[in-house]
Amino acid sequence: MARLFLLRHARTAETGIRLSGRAPGIPLDSDGRRQAREVAELFRGGRIDAVVSSPIQRCRETAQTVAKTLDQRVRRDQAFIEIDYGTWTGRTFGPLRRTRLWKQLFLSPARVTFPEGENLAAAGRRAVAGCEALATDLPRGRFVVVSHGDIIKGVISHYLGQPFDLYQRIVISPASVSVIDLPGDSFPRVLTVNAPGPGEWL
Repeated sequence: MARLFLLRHARTAETGIRLSGRAPGIPLDSDGRRQAREVAELFRGGRIDAVVSSPIQRCRETAQTVAKTLDQRVRRDQAFIEIDYGTWTGRTFGPLRRTRLWKQLFLSPARVTFPEGENLAAAGRRAVAGCEALATDLPRGRFVVVSHGDIIKGVISHYLGQPFDLYQRIVISPASVSVIDLPGDSFPRVLTVNAPGPGEWL
């Protein structure tokens, strides 16, 4: 049985203000670096076989903090990269909330494709494929997977078996951990969602 600790990256100066997307050069801020250190300590002493990260800087920095605590190296995986928000990348949330597409994000997100960007449900499917690949490569492995809020919500929606259009009901906070078991011979199990740390699951 593979166990995945889905860790959202820690805070940046743009978190909650701007849709950073895949824009380069956005590091963790001082609060984010503190969050990363705190969540890394919660993994200390547990068995983790690999630390896997989205290639985006804020995820890499979070993952590197965890990996350093575990004396491991970070493995980058494109399956867990942020959604391509296209022309929405870098825009502040205020103006976006007034668009028709923003309303669709909450009414029928599975149908949303961002202008010159990626389809939301397709992004969820590629991340699920990444999770399945990890579990196939190491069926009894324990993985810390550092990714992004919408990506993690899409993965959790899939393993809960709920329609993707309900994914907005899931909250994934910066530096939170969600835990999923992927048994090879049984159904997946979602053990915890949006926890402040892995705690008893290690």
